Amino acid sequence: MIVVTGATGHIGNVLVRRLVEEGVNVRAVVLPLEDAYPLEGLPVEIVPGDVRDVGSLVMAFQGADAVFHLAGMISILPGIDERLYQVNVEGTRNVIEACFRTGVKRLVYVSSIHALREPPRGTIIDESAPFDPDSVLGYYARTKAMATLEVLEGVEEGLNAVIVCPTGVIGPYDYKLSEMGTMILRFLKRKLRAYVDGAYDFVDVRDVADGIILAYRYGRRGQSYILSGERITVREMLSVLEEASGVKAPSFRLPIWLSRLAGKIAVLYHRLSGATPLFTDYSIDVLSSNSEVSNEKARRELGFSPRSVRRSLADAVAWFLHRGDNSGFKVGSA
Repeated sequence: MIVVTGATGHIGNVLVRRLVEEGVNVRAVVLPLEDAYPLEGLPVEIVPGDVRDVGSLVMAFQGADAVFHLAGMISILPGIDERLYQVNVEGTRNVIEACFRTGVKRLVYVSSIHALREPPRGTIIDESAPFDPDSVLGYYARTKAMATLEVLEGVEEGLNAVIVCPTGVIGPYDYKLSEMGTMILRFLKRKLRAYVDGAYDFVDVRDVADGIILAYRYGRRGQSYILSGERITVREMLSVLEEASGVKAPSFRLPIWLSRLAGKIAVLYHRLSGATPLFTDYSIDVLSSNSEVSNEKARRELGFSPRSVRRSLADAVAWFLHRGDNSGFKVGSA
């Protein structure tokens, strides 16, 4: 039996689906009172648990052969450092303790490409880069690097753990709206009026789920594996979305200085209204960062084989449109 934390998230619910397809008994750890609708209809055991409460994890992990730890907090917003630390770092520390206390045989930790020290432009990012909290971009990345070091310390103490580092995740089954899902939905609703220059490496959520399972089966203890897909520019991404949906892509490109100003205003608006900003200084920095990533190690050792980012974007559009047909959303509606 495999336990999945963060099972209702974008990667989490797709991973649960893949495990169920393979006939695996799955126990999904869901926050108390959290709506588990992304898992609706799936034959899984749902148990309450919070990574900030080690006692709840010990109960959830009883009888498990393996734990896939996905629960975490992602944010491009400033000012929530304490919550990020509690969930990402202390939560991972609690998962490790619960694994030791319950005799879990294998832990797969889903870290992030952002947890790796970014080399200079022109240098390929691979697993030789260290997990360095002091040399990453933003506090989210810092907490993921710190959490990964907690896992590696657990390995030194005898934990059988392996680490995977996805890049930007896209694709269907995005029930709770990831950052990229929010962007795609705004595009479909014609609320994306402009774009900023930049590029990033994106990987299909279904391929990440497969990569996690492959790491569980074939990953070497204490090793990390980058689960990347394909680098694509923002302009190219918008063209793919236009082709897949029939919605005209915005043609106005925001200068970087203006996009940073707009990002600051968006953060202020978020604090007043709760609306999620499309971009902030952090997200602009990410799009301007080194995004030349290698997944060669995962291909060689795990058999990882991601699909094209263009197919992933088209499938994401198709999924959102199908969901819209069931909820009254129409392409181009406000």
